[in-house]
Amino acid sequence: MNPKHILHPLPKGPFRFVALDVETANRSSPSICQIGIACVRANGCMSTWESYIDPNTKDWSASWVHKITQDTIEGAPQFSTVLAHLRSLLDGEIVFQHSRFDQNAISRNCLLHDLDIPRWRWRDSVGEARKAWPKLPNKGGFSLASLKKYLNPDFHHHDGKEDARASAEVVLIAEQETGCNFAIKQTTKPRFDPNRLDLFSHKTI
Repeated sequence: MNPKHILHPLPKGPFRFVALDVETANRSSPSICQIGIACVRANGCMSTWESYIDPNTKDWSASWVHKITQDTIEGAPQFSTVLAHLRSLLDGEIVFQHSRFDQNAISRNCLLHDLDIPRWRWRDSVGEARKAWPKLPNKGGFSLASLKKYLNPDFHHHDGKEDARASAEVVLIAEQETGCNFAIKQTTKPRFDPNRLDLFSHKTI
């Protein structure tokens, strides 16, 4: 492993919730090339973490979006290594994503590499944004880019760590707007049906 891609220690909890974002090398969701997380404490302070991942692909057609290339991830760890590292923190935690893409990408990678799919307590910050600002236009109004214009959080879009931090900020601001706590842990485990996954698209079947 290239020294610049050594896995750094994860933030130390406890946390109210964690936000997660992935970037992919191309349109295929199993091509994760970066994962970022933002860990939110009870007082609202955040700790962030990121890792590049070698997606084992020659298709880097999404590089124009996030500027990550084959050279960027040279010597980076495999998905299985990063997932095992993350599970030590995220198992049992509430994990926010902005849309369902991140959960699907994690799950499809697990299926592709014959790994157990983590049963994290997934939540969607898009849903919380809809509750807080229902009058925003549905088409594009709840994307991170649109919410950035509306809420003015300071972040660099299409970077795993930065987008995770932005997702966490959306949840915190939405909580202030509604007076609700969106990070209450439920007693039931999330349902997940791997038979509804299409490994090579962003959508469930």
